[in-house]
Amino acid sequence: MIARRELLALGALGWMLPARAHDLLLAVPAAVEQGKLVLGKTQPGAKVTVDGAPVEVGAHGMFTFGIAYDRTKAARVEARMGGRVAHRHVDVMPRIYQVQQINGLPENEVSPPPQVLQRIHEEALAIAKARAQETNAVWYAAGLDWPVAGIVTSVYGSQRVLDGKPRAPHLGIDIAAPAGTPIRAPADGVVSLIGPNYVLDGNLTLLDHGQGVSTCYVHQNRFEVKLGQRVRRGEKIGTIGATGRATGPNLHWGLNWFQVKLDPSLSTPTPLPPRT
Repeated sequence: MIARRELLALGALGWMLPARAHDLLLAVPAAVEQGKLVLGKTQPGAKVTVDGAPVEVGAHGMFTFGIAYDRTKAARVEARMGGRVAHRHVDVMPRIYQVQQINGLPENEVSPPPQVLQRIHEEALAIAKARAQETNAVWYAAGLDWPVAGIVTSVYGSQRVLDGKPRAPHLGIDIAAPAGTPIRAPADGVVSLIGPNYVLDGNLTLLDHGQGVSTCYVHQNRFEVKLGQRVRRGEKIGTIGATGRATGPNLHWGLNWFQVKLDPSLSTPTPLPPRT
């Protein structure tokens, strides 16, 4: 059977499953916003592709894929099992993103010297390697809880202008809270990376939630978990800090499907976290 939380997650997408649900070969939402982690359902043992590329199908037929922040083209999903084939298109709804000005940063943070850029590059490679992992778990399917209570200071997709210099879009959510505030796992997972004292991210943790889905926790004051550790939803994994490039105590919370950076607030039960 599909776990109750998985059924609730499917129902939240507005899917109308037929009475003979075991006959359904492919179910995906008709349309999603940019930055969305898409949940799909097929029959166990079916082969699924998204835009022609295969994706992992879990034991209960669960699969997932991500819609990039700037994608406009519909995703083409196909499921095959025996001689049966089903096709669906997932339309992409565009969003309007904010532009955020941040001034007063030290010049060596806005334009780092070559030796610091090299270190940033190496740290980015370590993060990308951890995000490339794929397991057959489907812990992501029950949705995500907010990892911390606080005030959202920067939303997904906003473009940052640092001291007048435009930078890449901010593909995560920043939540301000007092230093030392506990950070809790939003879903079950495994610690896939512990990044101590990274230039940009400070103390960083990555959690693997299965099938290429991961979440990251940036600027932590301290770690409360170890590499390879299995964590449960609600378990303390770290504390709020201001390490790395940060203007004050906060958590940068990110969601990925492999290397595609997504909006975690589209997978939470409420659009904003509880206030402290």
